[in-house]
Amino acid sequence: MTTQLENTSSNRLADQVAYDPNNLLDSLIEKLHLKNDAALSRALEVAPPVISKIRHRRLPVGASLLIRMHEVSDLSIRDLRILMGDRRDKFRISDKQFKPKEADSDQQQ
Repeated sequence: MTTQLENTSSNRLADQVAYDPNNLLDSLIEKLHLKNDAALSRALEVAPPVISKIRHRRLPVGASLLIRMHEVSDLSIRDLRILMGDRRDKFRISDKQFKPKEADSDQQQ
């Protein structure tokens, strides 16, 4: 049985109790003096359903969108991550992403 304390120390974003993308979106709307999510989607140059899916936690805030939010708002990436409750110190990238596929190297010969 896991406790809430154990979940807050987890490194997985989905396991973090404080993760709230709505806080990030609401803060951006306020900072940019926008009226609603539709105006935010125009400012970020994304389709309105993207904002809706993020609000309903069906889509994570991706790296490219986070960078776009940084460019538009002048908030640091760290500040944006804190606004959505993402307080992980480190990010791990699988080494499999950098290795060429075995089948590709065999077909080239």
